[in-house]
Amino acid sequence: MPQTATTYQPQLLDPHSANPQPVSPRNGRSFKLAELYELLDCQLVDVVRLTPELILIIDDEGKFRNPCYLNLLATYLWYQHQPEARGQDSIVGRAILCHDKQFR
Repeated sequence: MPQTATTYQPQLLDPHSANPQPVSPRNGRSFKLAELYELLDCQLVDVVRLTPELILIIDDEGKFRNPCYLNLLATYLWYQHQPEARGQDSIVGRAILCHDKQFR
């Protein structure tokens, strides 16, 4: 089956910035691990599903950093789409909001 193209503009959510920053996969279609490690400044990523189509890609080891910075925007989005997460956990460090077809 052919890969479906998506026109969703991925956004970098940085805890040090109030505004999301548009980012794009180098190949124009989907992010590869090496570029995610660079964008998120990490060595291990995890995926947090928001909707059937939208995901957050986060630093899986972000809470072990010293200091670690709470990502208010990413946490807010997570809580809005997955209310059961409220009060259970939070997202720290950089995150990328994108369509799930943009991470292969």
